Amino acid sequence: MSSDVTYRKMVSDDVPAVYEIEVASFPVPWTLDSFYYEVHENQYAHYVLAVDANGSIIGFCGMWMVIDAAQITNVAVIEEARGRGIGEGLMREAMQIARLHGMEVMTLEVRVTNTVAQNLYRKLQFQDGGIRKGYYTDNGEDALVMWVNLQ
Repeated sequence: MSSDVTYRKMVSDDVPAVYEIEVASFPVPWTLDSFYYEVHENQYAHYVLAVDANGSIIGFCGMWMVIDAAQITNVAVIEEARGRGIGEGLMREAMQIARLHGMEVMTLEVRVTNTVAQNLYRKLQFQDGGIRKGYYTDNGEDALVMWVNLQ
């Protein structure tokens, strides 16, 4: 993982930068308003940011923590910073936060064709849990459900 990157919780002022990363990363991005909702109103949401040495947000990881399970909602790193371990750092930080909040498991969905992300999740001990048929609305692609025990 890159040593010049720090991780912190997202606040309202971070939303525009996070939204830019979202739009650049996903074919059907969340709206700007949805990120403001996550920060201000969703009591279950927690977002971790990756920040470079210049203070620029270069990635984020969102999750919802409900009862004893953390659900990863989205993970993205700016294109120029990919391949430097930042996604792994974001996931490790999210996993640690989930543990501190008493979460027992973490789950996520990933495109069946996204082997790079799947390999990262497997490195973090995630296991395959099943397939969600036609999960992605942009092209009807299936999602692989993955999970990890946090305890």
